[in-house]
Amino acid sequence: MTTPLMPEIGCYGLAGHTDSPRDLVDEARLAESLGIGSVFLSERFNVKDAGVLAGAVAAATDRIGIGTAATNHNTRHPLVTATMATTLHRLSGGRYAFGLGRGFDLLFDVMGLPRVTGAQMADAIGIYRRLWHGEGFGHSGPAGDYPWLSQDSSFDEDIPVLMMAIGEKSLQLAGRVADGVVLHTFFTDETLARAVAIIRAAAESAGRDPASVRVWSVLATVEDSIPEEARLRKLVGRLATYLQGYGEVLVRANGWSLDDLQRFREHPLVVGYPGAFDAIGTVEELTRLREEVLPAHWLAASATGTADACAARIQDQLDAGADSVILHGATPSELAPVVRSWAARRDADVLDRLPVNPGRAEVAR
Repeated sequence: MTTPLMPEIGCYGLAGHTDSPRDLVDEARLAESLGIGSVFLSERFNVKDAGVLAGAVAAATDRIGIGTAATNHNTRHPLVTATMATTLHRLSGGRYAFGLGRGFDLLFDVMGLPRVTGAQMADAIGIYRRLWHGEGFGHSGPAGDYPWLSQDSSFDEDIPVLMMAIGEKSLQLAGRVADGVVLHTFFTDETLARAVAIIRAAAESAGRDPASVRVWSVLATVEDSIPEEARLRKLVGRLATYLQGYGEVLVRANGWSLDDLQRFREHPLVVGYPGAFDAIGTVEELTRLREEVLPAHWLAASATGTADACAARIQDQLDAGADSVILHGATPSELAPVVRSWAARRDADVLDRLPVNPGRAEVAR
Protein backbone atom coordinates (compact mmCIF):
# COMPACT_ATOMS: atom_id res chain seq x y z
CA MET A 1 0.00 0.00 0.00
CA THR A 2 1.28 3.47 -0.90
CA THR A 3 2.12 5.62 2.13
CA PRO A 4 0.17 8.89 2.03
CA LEU A 5 2.33 11.98 1.76
CA MET A 6 2.50 14.37 4.70
CA PRO A 7 2.73 17.71 2.86
CA GLU A 8 3.64 19.63 5.99
CA ILE A 9 7.09 18.07 6.31
CA GLY A 10 10.08 18.11 3.99
CA CYS A 11 13.73 17.23 3.93
CA TYR A 12 16.83 18.28 2.01
CA GLY A 13 18.28 16.04 -0.65
CA LEU A 14 22.01 15.34 -0.31
CA ALA A 15 22.02 16.93 3.15
CA GLY A 16 25.44 18.40 3.88
CA HIS A 17 28.47 17.69 1.71
CA THR A 18 28.56 15.04 -0.99
CA ASP A 19 30.69 13.83 -3.88
CA SER A 20 28.01 11.46 -5.17
CA PRO A 21 24.97 13.32 -6.52
CA ARG A 22 23.46 10.08 -7.79
CA ASP A 23 22.65 9.23 -4.17
CA LEU A 24 19.82 11.74 -4.51
CA VAL A 25 17.80 9.33 -6.64
CA ASP A 26 17.54 6.72 -3.90
CA GLU A 27 17.07 9.40 -1.23
CA ALA A 28 14.13 10.95 -3.06
CA ARG A 29 12.46 7.59 -3.61
CA LEU A 30 12.89 6.70 0.06
CA ALA A 31 11.56 10.07 1.19
CA GLU A 32 8.47 9.56 -0.95
CA SER A 33 7.94 6.04 0.36
CA LEU A 34 8.19 7.28 3.96
CA GLY A 35 5.53 9.93 3.31
CA ILE A 36 7.79 12.98 3.47
CA GLY A 37 5.93 15.63 1.52
CA SER A 38 8.72 17.56 -0.21
CA VAL A 39 12.40 17.36 -0.97
CA PHE A 40 14.38 20.61 -1.08
CA LEU A 41 17.58 21.08 -3.03
CA SER A 42 20.36 23.52 -2.27
CA GLU A 43 22.92 24.60 -4.84
CA ARG A 44 26.69 24.40 -4.49
CA PHE A 45 29.24 25.10 -7.19
CA ASN A 46 30.65 21.58 -7.22
CA VAL A 47 28.23 18.70 -7.83
CA LYS A 48 24.99 20.38 -6.77
CA ASP A 49 23.50 22.11 -9.79
CA ALA A 50 19.95 23.09 -8.81
CA GLY A 51 18.32 22.30 -12.13
CA VAL A 52 20.00 18.95 -12.61
CA LEU A 53 19.15 17.79 -9.08
CA ALA A 54 15.50 18.86 -9.34
CA GLY A 55 15.22 17.10 -12.69
CA ALA A 56 16.57 13.90 -11.16
CA VAL A 57 13.98 14.02 -8.38
CA ALA A 58 11.17 14.76 -10.82
CA ALA A 59 12.15 11.77 -12.95
CA ALA A 60 12.71 9.39 -10.02
CA THR A 61 9.45 10.11 -8.15
CA ASP A 62 5.75 10.49 -8.86
CA ARG A 63 4.19 12.30 -5.89
CA ILE A 64 6.67 14.20 -3.75
CA GLY A 65 6.94 18.01 -3.91
CA ILE A 66 10.22 19.51 -5.14
CA GLY A 67 11.71 22.84 -4.12
CA THR A 68 14.89 24.66 -5.09
CA ALA A 69 16.16 26.21 -1.88
CA ALA A 70 17.97 27.97 -3.21
CA THR A 71 19.68 29.30 -6.28
CA ASN A 72 20.58 32.91 -7.08
CA HIS A 73 19.25 35.17 -9.79
CA ASN A 74 22.71 36.58 -10.64
CA THR A 75 24.40 33.31 -11.63
CA ARG A 76 22.27 32.71 -14.74
CA HIS A 77 20.73 34.86 -17.44
CA PRO A 78 17.03 35.36 -16.57
CA LEU A 79 15.91 33.55 -19.71
CA VAL A 80 18.06 30.54 -18.75
CA THR A 81 16.65 30.54 -15.21
CA ALA A 82 13.07 30.92 -16.41
CA THR A 83 13.61 28.05 -18.84
CA MET A 84 15.00 25.85 -16.06
CA ALA A 85 11.90 26.49 -13.94
CA THR A 86 9.42 25.98 -16.79
CA THR A 87 11.09 22.72 -17.75
CA LEU A 88 10.98 21.45 -14.16
CA HIS A 89 7.39 22.60 -13.73
CA ARG A 90 6.26 20.52 -16.70
CA LEU A 91 8.65 17.62 -16.07
CA SER A 92 7.33 17.23 -12.51
CA GLY A 93 3.67 17.61 -13.38
CA GLY A 94 3.39 20.81 -11.34
CA ARG A 95 5.20 19.55 -8.24
CA TYR A 96 8.09 22.06 -8.53
CA ALA A 97 8.61 25.36 -6.70
CA PHE A 98 11.43 27.68 -7.76
CA GLY A 99 13.48 29.19 -4.92
CA LEU A 100 15.79 32.21 -4.70
CA GLY A 101 18.17 33.39 -2.00
CA ARG A 102 20.61 36.23 -1.56
CA GLY A 103 23.69 34.03 -1.36
CA PHE A 104 27.07 35.10 -0.05
CA ASP A 105 28.65 38.45 -0.81
CA LEU A 106 32.24 37.23 -0.52
CA LEU A 107 31.60 34.36 -2.91
CA PHE A 108 30.10 36.70 -5.49
CA ASP A 109 33.06 39.04 -5.06
CA VAL A 110 35.56 36.35 -5.97
CA MET A 111 33.31 35.13 -8.81
CA GLY A 112 33.17 38.62 -10.26
CA LEU A 113 29.38 38.81 -9.88
CA PRO A 114 27.38 41.70 -8.45
CA ARG A 115 26.23 41.35 -4.87
CA VAL A 116 22.53 40.56 -4.56
CA THR A 117 20.04 43.13 -3.27
CA GLY A 118 16.38 42.82 -2.38
CA ALA A 119 15.46 45.12 -5.25
CA GLN A 120 17.28 42.86 -7.68
CA MET A 121 15.50 39.77 -6.38
CA ALA A 122 12.06 41.38 -6.62
CA ASP A 123 12.85 42.59 -10.13
CA ALA A 124 14.10 39.15 -11.20
CA ILE A 125 10.96 37.46 -9.88
CA GLY A 126 8.87 39.89 -11.90
CA ILE A 127 10.87 39.00 -15.03
CA TYR A 128 10.41 35.27 -14.50
CA ARG A 129 6.68 35.57 -13.94
CA ARG A 130 6.20 37.61 -17.10
CA LEU A 131 8.15 35.03 -19.09
CA TRP A 132 6.19 32.15 -17.56
CA HIS A 133 2.97 33.83 -18.69
CA GLY A 134 4.02 34.18 -22.29
CA GLU A 135 5.13 37.80 -22.47
CA GLY A 136 7.86 39.11 -24.72
CA PHE A 137 9.46 42.36 -23.58
CA GLY A 138 12.52 44.49 -23.15
CA HIS A 139 13.55 45.22 -19.59
CA SER A 140 15.72 47.68 -17.68
CA GLY A 141 15.76 47.47 -13.91
CA PRO A 142 17.71 46.45 -10.80
CA ALA A 143 18.14 42.89 -12.13
CA GLY A 144 19.76 44.10 -15.33
CA ASP A 145 19.18 45.49 -18.80
CA TYR A 146 17.81 43.12 -21.44
CA PRO A 147 16.86 44.30 -24.94
CA TRP A 148 14.39 41.45 -25.47
CA LEU A 149 13.19 38.51 -23.37
CA SER A 150 10.73 35.86 -24.47
CA GLN A 151 10.11 32.15 -23.98
CA ASP A 152 6.90 31.17 -25.75
CA SER A 153 3.81 33.28 -26.32
CA SER A 154 1.59 30.28 -25.55
CA PHE A 155 2.97 29.89 -22.01
CA ASP A 156 0.66 30.43 -19.06
CA GLU A 157 2.63 28.68 -16.33
CA ASP A 158 1.76 29.18 -12.67
CA ILE A 159 5.10 28.38 -11.03
CA PRO A 160 5.36 29.15 -7.30
CA VAL A 161 8.33 31.20 -6.13
CA LEU A 162 10.04 30.49 -2.82
CA MET A 163 12.33 32.98 -1.10
CA MET A 164 14.93 32.23 1.56
CA ALA A 165 14.85 34.82 4.35
CA ILE A 166 16.61 35.55 7.63
CA GLY A 167 16.61 39.27 8.46
CA GLU A 168 13.63 41.57 8.81
CA LYS A 169 14.03 43.24 5.41
CA SER A 170 14.23 39.94 3.56
CA LEU A 171 11.23 38.63 5.50
CA GLN A 172 9.23 41.69 4.52
CA LEU A 173 10.26 41.36 0.89
CA ALA A 174 9.26 37.71 0.87
CA GLY A 175 5.88 38.56 2.30
CA ARG A 176 5.34 41.12 -0.46
CA VAL A 177 6.42 39.12 -3.50
CA ALA A 178 6.89 35.38 -2.80
CA ASP A 179 4.48 32.46 -2.77
CA GLY A 180 6.42 30.68 -0.06
CA VAL A 181 9.21 31.45 2.40
CA VAL A 182 11.94 29.12 3.64
CA LEU A 183 13.39 30.38 6.91
CA HIS A 184 16.77 29.51 8.39
CA THR A 185 18.03 26.68 10.54
CA PHE A 186 18.55 27.39 14.25
CA PHE A 187 15.74 29.92 14.60
CA THR A 188 14.38 29.87 18.13
CA ASP A 189 10.65 29.30 18.47
CA GLU A 190 10.26 32.97 19.44
CA THR A 191 12.20 34.09 16.37
CA LEU A 192 10.09 31.79 14.20
CA ALA A 193 6.87 33.31 15.53
CA ARG A 194 8.22 36.82 14.97
CA ALA A 195 9.35 35.96 11.44
CA VAL A 196 5.93 34.54 10.55
CA ALA A 197 4.27 37.70 11.88
CA ILE A 198 6.57 39.91 9.79
CA ILE A 199 5.86 37.89 6.63
CA ARG A 200 2.10 37.93 7.16
CA ALA A 201 2.03 41.65 7.93
CA ALA A 202 4.08 42.47 4.82
CA ALA A 203 1.77 40.37 2.68
CA GLU A 204 -1.28 42.14 4.05
CA SER A 205 0.31 45.57 3.50
CA ALA A 206 0.91 44.58 -0.11
CA GLY A 207 -2.77 43.77 -0.55
CA ARG A 208 -2.27 40.01 -0.43
CA ASP A 209 -4.01 37.40 1.67
CA PRO A 210 -1.45 36.72 4.44
CA ALA A 211 -2.48 33.06 4.47
CA SER A 212 -1.53 32.74 0.80
CA VAL A 213 2.19 32.78 1.66
CA ARG A 214 3.39 29.36 2.80
CA VAL A 215 6.03 29.57 5.54
CA TRP A 216 8.53 26.75 6.02
CA SER A 217 10.43 26.46 9.27
CA VAL A 218 13.83 24.78 8.92
CA LEU A 219 14.47 22.56 11.94
CA ALA A 220 17.84 20.90 12.49
CA THR A 221 16.77 17.34 13.28
CA VAL A 222 19.29 14.98 14.87
CA GLU A 223 17.65 11.91 16.38
CA ASP A 224 19.39 9.68 18.93
CA SER A 225 19.88 6.66 16.65
CA ILE A 226 22.30 8.65 14.46
CA PRO A 227 25.92 7.82 15.45
CA GLU A 228 27.61 10.28 17.79
CA GLU A 229 30.13 11.62 15.28
CA ALA A 230 27.40 12.32 12.75
CA ARG A 231 25.23 13.95 15.44
CA LEU A 232 28.06 16.28 16.35
CA ARG A 233 28.67 17.15 12.71
CA LYS A 234 25.00 17.75 11.92
CA LEU A 235 24.34 19.87 15.01
CA VAL A 236 27.50 21.47 16.41
CA GLY A 237 29.39 21.44 13.13
CA ARG A 238 26.48 22.85 11.16
CA LEU A 239 25.83 25.72 13.58
CA ALA A 240 29.53 26.52 13.80
CA THR A 241 29.76 26.61 10.02
CA TYR A 242 26.89 29.09 9.81
CA LEU A 243 28.63 31.22 12.42
CA GLN A 244 31.83 31.09 10.37
CA GLY A 245 30.03 32.33 7.27
CA TYR A 246 27.39 34.82 8.41
CA GLY A 247 27.22 34.57 12.16
CA GLU A 248 26.14 38.11 12.85
CA VAL A 249 23.05 37.82 10.67
CA LEU A 250 21.83 34.69 12.49
CA VAL A 251 22.78 35.97 15.94
CA ARG A 252 20.97 39.27 15.41
CA ALA A 253 17.89 37.50 14.02
CA ASN A 254 17.64 35.42 17.19
CA GLY A 255 18.48 38.24 19.57
CA TRP A 256 21.46 36.27 20.81
CA SER A 257 24.50 37.89 22.39
CA LEU A 258 27.04 39.39 20.02
CA ASP A 259 29.58 38.97 22.81
CA ASP A 260 29.07 35.21 22.62
CA LEU A 261 29.61 35.40 18.88
CA GLN A 262 32.83 37.32 19.41
CA ARG A 263 34.04 34.70 21.89
CA PHE A 264 33.34 32.04 19.26
CA ARG A 265 35.29 33.95 16.61
CA GLU A 266 38.26 34.56 18.93
CA HIS A 267 38.50 31.01 20.28
CA PRO A 268 41.85 29.40 19.37
CA LEU A 269 40.08 26.51 17.69
CA VAL A 270 38.13 28.85 15.40
CA VAL A 271 40.79 31.41 14.50
CA GLY A 272 42.39 30.37 11.24
CA TYR A 273 40.39 27.15 10.98
CA PRO A 274 41.13 25.72 7.51
CA GLY A 275 37.57 24.88 6.43
CA ALA A 276 33.95 24.36 7.39
CA PHE A 277 33.44 22.63 10.73
CA ASP A 278 30.61 20.45 9.42
CA ALA A 279 32.88 19.15 6.66
CA ILE A 280 36.25 18.58 8.33
CA GLY A 281 35.70 18.98 12.08
CA THR A 282 36.92 16.06 14.17
CA VAL A 283 34.99 14.56 17.07
CA GLU A 284 37.46 16.17 19.48
CA GLU A 285 37.11 19.60 17.85
CA LEU A 286 33.33 19.49 17.68
CA THR A 287 33.12 18.30 21.29
CA ARG A 288 35.28 21.23 22.35
CA LEU A 289 33.02 23.62 20.50
CA ARG A 290 29.96 22.18 22.23
CA GLU A 291 31.48 22.16 25.71
CA GLU A 292 33.66 25.29 25.64
CA VAL A 293 32.38 27.69 23.03
CA LEU A 294 28.79 27.46 21.83
CA PRO A 295 26.07 28.48 24.30
CA ALA A 296 23.75 25.57 25.07
CA HIS A 297 20.64 27.60 24.25
CA TRP A 298 21.97 28.23 20.74
CA LEU A 299 22.19 24.49 20.09
CA ALA A 300 18.75 23.97 21.68
CA ALA A 301 17.09 25.68 18.68
CA SER A 302 16.80 22.26 17.06
CA ALA A 303 15.16 18.84 17.39
CA THR A 304 17.24 16.29 19.28
CA GLY A 305 16.72 13.22 21.45
CA THR A 306 14.25 10.42 20.82
CA ALA A 307 12.08 10.18 17.74
CA ASP A 308 9.08 11.21 19.84
CA ALA A 309 10.94 14.22 21.19
CA CYS A 310 11.88 15.29 17.66
CA ALA A 311 8.29 14.83 16.51
CA ALA A 312 7.13 17.04 19.36
CA ARG A 313 9.47 19.75 18.10
CA ILE A 314 7.74 19.60 14.70
CA GLN A 315 4.49 20.45 16.45
CA ASP A 316 6.26 23.32 18.25
CA GLN A 317 7.11 24.82 14.86
CA LEU A 318 3.50 24.61 13.70
CA ASP A 319 2.31 26.07 17.00
CA ALA A 320 4.69 29.00 16.47
CA GLY A 321 2.97 29.79 13.18
CA ALA A 322 4.84 27.87 10.49
CA ASP A 323 2.73 26.11 7.88
CA SER A 324 5.32 23.41 7.23
CA VAL A 325 8.64 22.14 8.55
CA ILE A 326 11.82 21.07 6.78
CA LEU A 327 13.65 18.43 8.83
CA HIS A 328 17.12 19.69 8.12
CA GLY A 329 20.55 18.10 8.04
CA ALA A 330 19.61 14.43 8.00
CA THR A 331 18.97 11.97 5.18
CA PRO A 332 15.57 10.31 4.72
CA SER A 333 16.90 7.05 6.21
CA GLU A 334 18.12 8.95 9.28
CA LEU A 335 14.78 10.73 9.55
CA ALA A 336 12.68 7.55 9.28
CA PRO A 337 12.07 7.12 13.05
CA VAL A 338 11.03 10.76 13.40
CA VAL A 339 8.74 10.57 10.39
CA ARG A 340 7.02 7.47 11.76
CA SER A 341 6.54 9.13 15.14
CA TRP A 342 5.17 12.27 13.53
CA ALA A 343 2.75 10.27 11.37
CA ALA A 344 1.19 8.83 14.54
CA ARG A 345 0.53 12.23 16.14
CA ARG A 346 -0.18 14.67 13.30
CA ASP A 347 -3.60 16.27 12.80
CA ALA A 348 -4.36 14.83 9.38
CA ASP A 349 -7.70 16.62 9.04
CA VAL A 350 -5.90 19.96 9.10
CA LEU A 351 -2.55 19.19 7.54
CA ASP A 352 -3.72 17.10 4.60
CA ARG A 353 -5.28 20.25 3.13
CA LEU A 354 -1.82 21.57 2.28
CA PRO A 355 -0.82 21.18 -1.37
CA VAL A 356 2.07 18.87 -2.20
CA ASN A 357 3.83 21.63 -4.15
CA PRO A 358 5.94 23.32 -1.42
CA GLY A 359 5.37 26.78 -2.86
CA ARG A 360 1.59 26.69 -2.66
CA ALA A 361 -0.55 27.39 0.41
CA GLU A 362 -4.04 26.61 1.55
CA VAL A 363 -5.69 30.03 1.41
CA ALA A 364 -9.08 29.27 2.95
CA ARG A 365 -8.60 28.49 6.62
